[in-house]
Amino acid sequence: MTPYEEIASMIDHSLLKPNLTEQQVLDGCKLADDYKVASVCVRPCDVKLAADFLQDSPVLVTTVIGFPHGTSTTQSKLEEAKEAIYDGALELDVVMNIGKMKSGKYEEVLDDLKPVVEYAHKRLVKVKVIFENCYLNVHEIIKACQICNELSVDWVKTSTGFGTSGAEVQDIRVMLENTHPSIEVKAAGGIRTLEKALAMKELGCTRIGCTATMEILESLKSLY
Repeated sequence: MTPYEEIASMIDHSLLKPNLTEQQVLDGCKLADDYKVASVCVRPCDVKLAADFLQDSPVLVTTVIGFPHGTSTTQSKLEEAKEAIYDGALELDVVMNIGKMKSGKYEEVLDDLKPVVEYAHKRLVKVKVIFENCYLNVHEIIKACQICNELSVDWVKTSTGFGTSGAEVQDIRVMLENTHPSIEVKAAGGIRTLEKALAMKELGCTRIGCTATMEILESLKSLY
């Protein structure tokens, strides 16, 4: 795999801004296909649109569940996941209930995520759990990792990109140290340069969520 392919295959191209038009979503899907990134992460209402557009592409369709605060009810998260999978999503980025985590209601956090994870995995759909680390202390990040270990999720993810900060080195190290070896780490939020993307890869992240996909990959192309 070339250096370009290594970085491109890590990128989830984010199309989550609330004011994106359908044409902008399609343009974003085309960009993702042109650059052959791992996936596009679209809003739930855009899953079918993206899946139809990318049906002959290796680029996967990802969507968000309980976005951006994780405060939807468990049943509504499950229904959102069911519809997303039916519409063509192959990966789900599910927001952990941040308020419950801050309240120390760890069993409730686990029970909230469990139905979505089990439903997705039975259908061979992978799950990333978003922590939103900017609101959590180290103890809470560790507890979140332990919950995800118990659920055997596929990735733990730093941020939604809509919090007060994004992917921070110290938080990623805590996540890497406290997750099972089978669970990967996705960095998201504030990754706008090739240097930052490479730093996330060097730390051990296997996925990167970003909107600056073209800028990052064009910078990489210019080096070769």
